This record gives sequence, structure tokens and C-alpha cells, in this order.
Amino acid sequence: MAFAFATPLFAAGPSSVYSKIDLDRCSIFRQDQISGSASWMCPAIPNQAVWVAEGDLRFFVSFGKAAEVQVAAGQTLPPFNRINDTLEWRLGPDGEAFATILRWFTEFDDGREGQVLVVTKVSDFGTCHIAYVDALANKDANALARQAADTMSAGFDCETQQPVAVGNPGWSLGN
Repeated sequence: MAFAFATPLFAAGPSSVYSKIDLDRCSIFRQDQISGSASWMCPAIPNQAVWVAEGDLRFFVSFGKAAEVQVAAGQTLPPFNRINDTLEWRLGPDGEAFATILRWFTEFDDGREGQVLVVTKVSDFGTCHIAYVDALANKDANALARQAADTMSAGFDCETQQPVAVGNPGWSLGN
């Protein structure tokens, strides 16, 4: 009988909550007048911070405690890019965030614009990009990104592993 009570706990899968990234409501973390680069700390969900930086027409986004020194703080997409304002947080059955999904818009010299869902692992022991989904090349891009977050986050080592492209590769990443 005790096993029957445990089943619903294990059956409860990951869920999502959403927050907004509004740089006008964020605190300036650092600003370089010469290069024009800047970074911000932004409010998010409870127990989480969002660190956003912009430099050389590219964005960098990291999360959690000491977000600014996590691997994600140094990761961006190769093409010029900007980020969407809606951030999806993947939560475990305990209600704690273990990943995020954020849409990035890429820009190319020939005028094309791409869209990439960046899946980021969120952990006190390492926050980093783990997967990229070309949102224009995959009809089910959001589902693919959630699946990557849910299946890859726990075992992903930010120090030794590189993010992977999931689904149809498309051209939005500049490949």
C-alpha cells in the first residue's frame, strides 16, 4: 500500500511558470561607457535571479545564485542577436527551477532573421546552455525544448559538455 501512495509523487512531472525580462525594471549591474556594453540583474521567480548582459550586439543570459560567474554568463549565439521578453522556467515536482527556455532572435548580414529556443540548465552547481532548437525549422519547437530541458538537465556537466542542437538544425544558429 505504501508504494501506491508513492506513485502520484513520482508521476508528477515537470511543470512551467513564466516570467518577463524587462530591462527597464532591472538594476544595472555593470556598465562600460567606452564599449557600450552593460549587464543587469532582473527580478524573476522566487529564489532565482536573472542576469542579462549585452555587448557587441549579442546578449548573454544567466540564472541563479552568482549568475554573473556561471558558464551561461559567457555563452551567446554566434550571429548578432537579441532576446525575447518571456522566459519559461521548468520546475521539478519540488517546485524548484532546473532549466529555462528563452527565445533568441538572430540577425544575419543578408537581412534574414532566425529564432532559436535556448535551453539553459539552472543549478547552484552549474548554469549553462544545454540545447538549441531552431524555432523556424521545427513546428514543435517548444515541445522539443521542454523535452531537452526535462531529459538533459540533471545529467549535464557544464564544465565538460557542450550544448547540442535538437530537432531539425535549420539555419537560425548560423550553421
